[in-house]
Amino acid sequence: MPGRQELPSTLERSSEEARRTWIKAHDAAVEQYGEGERAHRVAYGALKHTHEKVGDHWERKEGGRKGPSDPRSARPRQQGGRSGEGVDEQASREHLYGVARRLGVEGRSRMSKAELLEAIRKANRGRTRAAR
Repeated sequence: MPGRQELPSTLERSSEEARRTWIKAHDAAVEQYGEGERAHRVAYGALKHTHEKVGDHWERKEGGRKGPSDPRSARPRQQGGRSGEGVDEQASREHLYGVARRLGVEGRSRMSKAELLEAIRKANRGRTRAAR
């Protein structure tokens, strides 16, 4: 099934560029591996190289930076790794602070970078759940 018909809800609320990235990677993965979970993982992996999840949608990374945003995106599939759940772990603390401010994270000024990452992940999950 074409990627446009299987577009996740978070991407429906995202920019056309994010949707195009996901659809193109998904469709190529379907040709390579067939329909299913693997095609979705490949599409999200490609998306995480240029975009980050902010609340219930995806936005371009800080300064248009490209590259893996978490350990799982940086490794080949067989090696596994922890997922950053769409949060760009390579972003600066200042950028993460700004994202946390936009998401209304309480106590963000006293948080370390690691704490900001976890708080943003939690806020993203809540926003996505509420948007469904």
